[in-house]
Amino acid sequence: MESENKKASAEESKDDIQSSASPEEPVDPPIYEYSCHPAARNKGITILTTIFLIVCVVLTWLISFSPFLTVLAVLILFGSMGGFYFPTRYYFYDDHFVVKTMVQALRKEWNLFRSYYPDKNGVLLSPFGHPSRLENFRGLYIKFAGNRDRVMEIVRSKIEFEDAK
Repeated sequence: MESENKKASAEESKDDIQSSASPEEPVDPPIYEYSCHPAARNKGITILTTIFLIVCVVLTWLISFSPFLTVLAVLILFGSMGGFYFPTRYYFYDDHFVVKTMVQALRKEWNLFRSYYPDKNGVLLSPFGHPSRLENFRGLYIKFAGNRDRVMEIVRSKIEFEDAK
């Protein structure tokens, strides 16, 4: 009898949770999406970088003979290179864009940015209307993946900036 009461109360609470959850709104498809994976794009640099990082880890072991410091070196060195070794996905929508990495998804509204500065590898979106030393800390860098023209077309259409290159 008790087990039947427990089952009934469990089913009721399950129904309550489902009814209280709001139905998901349909998500519009992005106007453009792509993936940027620098390690896959440039094999030579990837090999040299990996060899250098392995040498650093081996030197850490040979100098300290500490498993803790060696593991810490691996985490810091390879973790700091995550943007290079792992792909980053970019999704552009009408009012915002999403940058997904291995560990986070960052959603930013287009209206947060007042200027942009393209270079050969990507474009820096800045919250400042004029050049500032804080742009590298407050802005967001979007990498190109052989699609410079398409990405710049979208950025130009979303951010009104007269002094852009």
